[in-house]
Amino acid sequence: MKYRVNPKNGDELSILGFGCMRFAKNEQEVEEQIIYAIENGVNYFDTAYVYPKSEATLGKVLAKGYRQRVKLATKLPHYLIKKQADFDKIFHEQLKRLQTNYIDYYFIHMLPDVVVWERLVKLGILEWIEEKKQTGQIVNIGFSYHGGKDDFVEVVDAYNWEFCMIQYNYLDENNQAGKSGLQHAASKGLPVMIMEPLRGGKLVTNLPKEVYKIFDNAHVKRTPAEWSFRWIWNHPEVTLVLSGMNSMEMVKENIRVASEAEANSFSDMDYELFDKVRRILDEKIKIPCTGCNYCIPCPAGVDIPTCFSAYNDTEIEGKWTAVGKYLMQTGMKTKASNASLCTKCGKCEKYCPQNIAIREELTNVTKTMEGFHYKPARFLIKRFMRL
Repeated sequence: MKYRVNPKNGDELSILGFGCMRFAKNEQEVEEQIIYAIENGVNYFDTAYVYPKSEATLGKVLAKGYRQRVKLATKLPHYLIKKQADFDKIFHEQLKRLQTNYIDYYFIHMLPDVVVWERLVKLGILEWIEEKKQTGQIVNIGFSYHGGKDDFVEVVDAYNWEFCMIQYNYLDENNQAGKSGLQHAASKGLPVMIMEPLRGGKLVTNLPKEVYKIFDNAHVKRTPAEWSFRWIWNHPEVTLVLSGMNSMEMVKENIRVASEAEANSFSDMDYELFDKVRRILDEKIKIPCTGCNYCIPCPAGVDIPTCFSAYNDTEIEGKWTAVGKYLMQTGMKTKASNASLCTKCGKCEKYCPQNIAIREELTNVTKTMEGFHYKPARFLIKRFMRL
């Protein structure tokens, strides 16, 4: 197993982290997979409050003598925090589920923007974090993120975070936080954990036939999954990559790859392979947006690159998965940034290096992504979150 050092505290973290959201149904199999992973060098396990069975199952296994051998990560759902007492209520429930008295890496889960962070600050989260760190119950504090580039930079800069987590893979190099966000976080000395390296398996099971042919005929024989992991690990800014492993075969294969992969190890042929893959995928997507952000800020508040990214995801993820992401990325923020806010002013189109007909495409995004469900769903989410 390869390890990378957390520049904030010197922790040696396995470059493969065990993502615990998608455990197998059989608890005995899950226990065997977790123990095998630990015995073979995986020392980072990631779960969340909103995965209650996952927290409980992981805690049960780690309590059998493995807790001190791993770094345990879980997450605080900011959208369930209505008053100061909720911080402790949720945290203590997590400690009970996980059968531990401290969390190594504690996330603010899906922190969408600075406004949400400021709401938590008003509720006393800064004092709460300080108290938990002084007692040793929280060792490191960070956040996970699913939004656009600009909001990511603002969130990174809003607090002295000790780590963060973003979605990143070869298809999302210019989406969400993207490569520029990864580099910004690393420049601040933050360890960066990566989620969705395979887009929930879609980069293995839902690619165009032409892409599979490129991987099959590559100069080195590797599966699409192995190529995807190696592409991420080639980035020196990446600390570790989470994999939602739910079979022993998957655990063993990912550990094998994580025992070989190095940063800055790609050859020219490796880069050329991904250039070919991207050209094919670019032909399949609806809008040739590179996420350069020249089109924003939009006077009406539309997050144009994020809207286009979610719209393009319908080709890989399927419509309803993409619509769910679109709702989360444009509707969960304090201030909406969805496509239908466009006033057709045309300011954005003056700056687009791809010469995209942005106003026309935002109309297409609205038709596809904002059916009858969008406004009611956003209303219910905002009411639930009380933002």
